Amino acid sequence: MNLVRRCIYGISILSLASMNVQCKGEKKEGAAETALETNATDSVSITKSVYGKTDKGVQIDQYTLKNHKGMEVNIITYGGIISSLKVPNKAGKSEEVVIGFNSLEQYQKANPYFGALIGRYGNRIAKGKFTLDGKEYSLAINNEPNALHGGPEGFHRVVWTAEEAKGGDSASLKLKYVAKDMEEGYPGNLTVFVTYTLNKDNALDVQYEATTDKKTVVNLTQHSYFNLSSDFSKPILDHEITIDADKLVPVDATLIPTGQLTDVTNTPFDFRKPKLAGKEIGANDDQLKKGLGYDHCWVLNNQDKGDRLVASAYHAGSGRLLEVYTDQPGIQFYSGNFLDGTLPMRNGGTYAHRTGFCLETQHYPDSPNQKDFPTTVLSPGENYKTKTTFKFSVK
Repeated sequence: MNLVRRCIYGISILSLASMNVQCKGEKKEGAAETALETNATDSVSITKSVYGKTDKGVQIDQYTLKNHKGMEVNIITYGGIISSLKVPNKAGKSEEVVIGFNSLEQYQKANPYFGALIGRYGNRIAKGKFTLDGKEYSLAINNEPNALHGGPEGFHRVVWTAEEAKGGDSASLKLKYVAKDMEEGYPGNLTVFVTYTLNKDNALDVQYEATTDKKTVVNLTQHSYFNLSSDFSKPILDHEITIDADKLVPVDATLIPTGQLTDVTNTPFDFRKPKLAGKEIGANDDQLKKGLGYDHCWVLNNQDKGDRLVASAYHAGSGRLLEVYTDQPGIQFYSGNFLDGTLPMRNGGTYAHRTGFCLETQHYPDSPNQKDFPTTVLSPGENYKTKTTFKFSVK
């Protein structure tokens, strides 16, 4: 009997030990699964959805980039448009800060480039003509008497292919478009990549790349209209603007550069220290009259320093601060002078005069016709590569 009891006792001990080992193994396995799940949880995500179809029946996709700090960016493959950009205010509430529409149909109608990628040449080219190696090229006149932003069917109206990349502290959307030789009058087959990258620190990088098989001109930019108050019924005149530039590119009556670069000292164009956009916008100034406000390119300082902080906008009411970093020589500050109350807002009403502003990093307007300006010529074998960052914070 004692022997039987000993056997039963021994079997029980072995069973308990086996169960204990098994449980420990299960716990370790479970812990490993949790770790994998934690590692797979990125601080920035990207998701894809169908946005609509063009008038020609082409499907347009929307990509949503979102981080854990409340910043969310929507980009559609039509025009590479930033259709929505939400960032927190000083109370932590995430709200819309760019002008946009609710539908693809509206983006296909005439509009002032809301949120779009601009190319092959951002800004104006005088009389729609330029010469390369002794040959004159003629462009569409879509801003009488000049060519503007790549033409009526520029990059803002094409469908881009998209490739997403995600993981860790950033998420990227790489867009591609191949502009054919003589498309909109520009020479060369131009292969363009634009990569939007959202980082965990509420910064949106915009990386531009291009190559060509024939000498051409290139000047790419992003044309979002910001209103940091998130109240698009109100003008942006209460925003503090800073631009690190000692000189301006003055323009003639058609907004084409005169060829001179003028000092901003003692003019309404001096934004080297923070100044309200509305403080001097109504001043009796010839350049302001020609632009109907601010619609000019500033000559940025420290052009030999590469990527640097060049401009900022601050809205005291919301506490939002936008900082712009770039390696480009110029920036176009546009105060929304041509917004006229005819285009619909997302939630009713219309976008009125000066309810959005642009900070477009770029080369100077009409550079192909201005021998003293930094060149915008791209030759075969060369790589066009530039970067701009829009960084948001609160103070």
